[in-house]
Amino acid sequence: MEEKLNLKLLELLEGRQLSISGLSRELKAGGIDEHRLILTGYLRALRDLNILEEIEVPPSKIYSLPEKVEEYLPEKIEESSPEDIYSIFRNQLLKIDLDLRIPVGVYVVSKLFERPCFRKELKLMGITQKHLDQYLEKPGMVCELPDSHLKKARSDITRIEIPSDDPAYEIRENKEELTRLSNEVFAGLIKHRVDLEGLVAKSKQTTLLP
Repeated sequence: MEEKLNLKLLELLEGRQLSISGLSRELKAGGIDEHRLILTGYLRALRDLNILEEIEVPPSKIYSLPEKVEEYLPEKIEESSPEDIYSIFRNQLLKIDLDLRIPVGVYVVSKLFERPCFRKELKLMGITQKHLDQYLEKPGMVCELPDSHLKKARSDITRIEIPSDDPAYEIRENKEELTRLSNEVFAGLIKHRVDLEGLVAKSKQTTLLP
């Protein structure tokens, strides 16, 4: 439900500003009936992650997408099943600073699938062509691979269709921050796919163990 709610909120707020009441009505019309208190808490969490902007218009709070998020939203979010792994990664990447989403996306795909990450996969994770082009204009942690190195990687992929001319990428420079953020994405994937009821602490730990 969290994943579906996240994507629906982004969809509803693209190019718009809505109050909690307005969002609640539109979510309900779309088949998502969340209690107002739960929705309020979720919106505040997205605000704290800088995924949403909150504006005080007494007596209401108005929510919208920050310019840096809205600019790079995919023109159309591709339909996928709730358990689609790229949808899970997309939600996790939304929590990460914009400039680091591409290297983290490339890293997690390369590590998990043991092969380069294709542009098609970055698109499924919410990276637009505009964002990718701008990122690759300057030296960074990601580099494009020669097409001659991609024949086997393409043939190994049967679950999704990779265009025959689709470029692929790998990590050129692995920084500590990249590894840390990628581990958070992997942790999010595990939490989404595995039932952790009875294992996860009910209150978050605020101090490190000695």
